[in-house]
Amino acid sequence: MTDLNTILNRFEPISLQEMDSVRLMNRTDTKFLVSRLQLEGLLRQLGPDYRVLEVEGVRLNRYQTLYYDTADFRCYRQHHNGKRNRFKVRKREYVESHVSYLEYKEKTNKGRTIKSRIKLDGLHDELNPTESQFIDERTGRHREFEPKLWNSFERITLVNIAAGERLTIDTDIAFRMGHQEASLPDLVILEVKRDEQSGASEVLRQLKHQLVRPESMSKYCLGVALLYPEMKSNNFKQKLLKIEKIKLAYVA
Repeated sequence: MTDLNTILNRFEPISLQEMDSVRLMNRTDTKFLVSRLQLEGLLRQLGPDYRVLEVEGVRLNRYQTLYYDTADFRCYRQHHNGKRNRFKVRKREYVESHVSYLEYKEKTNKGRTIKSRIKLDGLHDELNPTESQFIDERTGRHREFEPKLWNSFERITLVNIAAGERLTIDTDIAFRMGHQEASLPDLVILEVKRDEQSGASEVLRQLKHQLVRPESMSKYCLGVALLYPEMKSNNFKQKLLKIEKIKLAYVA
């Protein structure tokens, strides 16, 4: 396989400040699961309208995420059971930027994704009173949230300003909690982020041409299914089988 940085060199860079013009805080997200080899082919097909986020000279940016849930995994169960109105709570560190946020991400029954966040002074396990209040105000009631899952990955972000579109590409995905760990070195999660004003999407056209269909798996649900075998995961069975096939192809 080719080094991803070599392929990314064909794209012009975009800074965080420039990317703010395509913030998409109220948007639709469409996810796809592909292999590393499929990703390389896709990147070679994309035209010059796409630019790659570059932070401190780095185009493969590292992320650390800590997901929170209730003691009985309410957020996970809502997603597993197909509830249309659902949310997740996480802390995320953008490693190269040295910036951390507490994020509340809601999926509405209209298929919209609404995200709000507050800046943190670092990634600490427990929620302080200010952070708990931030969550309470958005859920409409007080619930006790606790750390459930660490997730790390490297992300490429492509931006098409003309089309009002972002494409995030997550690679080297790994999970851990306590002594439990799981890594998926050949799995790539693509996410196309658009709003109502977005134009035609070249990346969606390419994926359709390659017969890659959208998937709804979240990294949080994937990590819980892998590290907490006691949790029900029947409704994710087909996606987990697809991920396993990608993993086996990598090993082979």
